[in-house]
Amino acid sequence: MTGNELRELLGTSPAECHRRLMKEYGRYVYAIVFNKLRSCGTKEDIEECFCDVFTDIFLKFDYDEKYTNDIKGYIGTIAKRTAIDRFRRLSAENSHNAYTDDEDMAELVSDFSVDDHVDSSELRIILLQKIKELGEPDSTILMQKFYYNRKSSEIAKTVSMTASSVRSRCTRAMEKLRGKLAEVGITK
Repeated sequence: MTGNELRELLGTSPAECHRRLMKEYGRYVYAIVFNKLRSCGTKEDIEECFCDVFTDIFLKFDYDEKYTNDIKGYIGTIAKRTAIDRFRRLSAENSHNAYTDDEDMAELVSDFSVDDHVDSSELRIILLQKIKELGEPDSTILMQKFYYNRKSSEIAKTVSMTASSVRSRCTRAMEKLRGKLAEVGITK
């Protein structure tokens, strides 16, 4: 449909003009509106905006020389701008209502504690530092045993010792580590 045809149909038969516009551009307009509003609007919001687009076309179409040919660009612009306005309105409404319900907020509350997480991170850093202070092969034995969950026989191969030597070194290294941790106030 061209701008000339639209102008003529609006003058002679607005109902026929409406029918032809809907038939020719309905899917096009719906696609634009749907893509803009699908993240924040309901089906009713999309349909209402769709109707508003065609209302704007009928009420605000002003014949101009630049609309003598295809009016798809004009209709697309109206659809896009109307959908963006509706998107902004819906987003503003949703942001005002987002935190008013205490029940909704209760669902968002987590049992994750930042303080506990920071404390455990600091404790890990101190623990790793104190394990490194033990020196070799004690630090390697403790890391392999407690961080990588390896057996004494597996650790023995990496540090060139027997499994029984690894177990006794591990026991003595744990006693040294307890002492070092007690010096900085970490017990248990």
